[in-house]
Amino acid sequence: MEPLTEELFLHLKQFGFAARVVSIQRLYELKDEIENRHTQGQLADEFYQERLNFYRFNPPGDLPSVKSLIVVAIPRPQTPVRFTTNGKKFTLILPPTYSGYSETSRKIGEILNEFFRNLGYRVASAALPLKLLAARSGLVEYGRNNVSYIPGMGSFFQLAAFYSNLPCVEDSWQEARMMDRCQHCRACQKTCPTGAIAADRFLLHAERCIVFHNERSGSHPFPSWIDPAVHHCLMGCMSCQQICLENKPFLNWFDDGQDFSAEETTLLLSGTPRAGLPAETVKKLESLELIDDVEKLPRNLGVFLGYFAAHQQIDSA
Repeated sequence: MEPLTEELFLHLKQFGFAARVVSIQRLYELKDEIENRHTQGQLADEFYQERLNFYRFNPPGDLPSVKSLIVVAIPRPQTPVRFTTNGKKFTLILPPTYSGYSETSRKIGEILNEFFRNLGYRVASAALPLKLLAARSGLVEYGRNNVSYIPGMGSFFQLAAFYSNLPCVEDSWQEARMMDRCQHCRACQKTCPTGAIAADRFLLHAERCIVFHNERSGSHPFPSWIDPAVHHCLMGCMSCQQICLENKPFLNWFDDGQDFSAEETTLLLSGTPRAGLPAETVKKLESLELIDDVEKLPRNLGVFLGYFAAHQQIDSA
């Protein structure tokens, strides 16, 4: 490992972060791998068009002589979000990669640029397939559920990627690996409520994953084949991560989260746009990284209220 890269890793370790650096030439391998999966029918067209068009495989023009990609893992907790309706409260969870996502990535960029400030290098944010990049770099291993894991973090972390003009003579590029623990374990497969984790292939059937459906535009209702009883997160899903033994030390790790009053809950359920929300409500949604998802909340909140009310599962305030 090059001395400066090793020094960078040690610096990030002080913050509890882990990282890898790979050559910029790997950028095109990432692009080819994603496109080949789609061409081979491993990624459903609907999922590919809606979720993977976000990726940009072009280095930024304002960062000359890009030579490497830096991928960083940052430990992150779950976030409880508490709502009130009809005089009663209920709590929904945001998985570790939601609340404060952009702010966390921004801070990592600042830390990296501060480290490089007097060394002649800098970084710029990259919109890339983060799990695949991290797996091919050797930073993470996959679980059978296609979620990525790191020893000492489980799956409770956020990934961020950056372009850099830092030289990378030799990198750790490798085939993606599944954790040894998964070889004889089927816990996540048995637990997945929608059959997204199949026995016939390693790649997730992403079009069946709850995450895909509760992150879609609010104009898309939940499919009838998803049992309302299996929803448990405001966005995303934690079913396969909660059952995984790799995550056992982290399951009770939560930050403070946010509370929404009965009035705020009513506004969110009714689909009130940002312009019609109180400033304090907007501030809460921004802190949760949900302000751009306001139009999804009537659907995502509504499914809980409908099911919980029918089964009297909302806790008393």
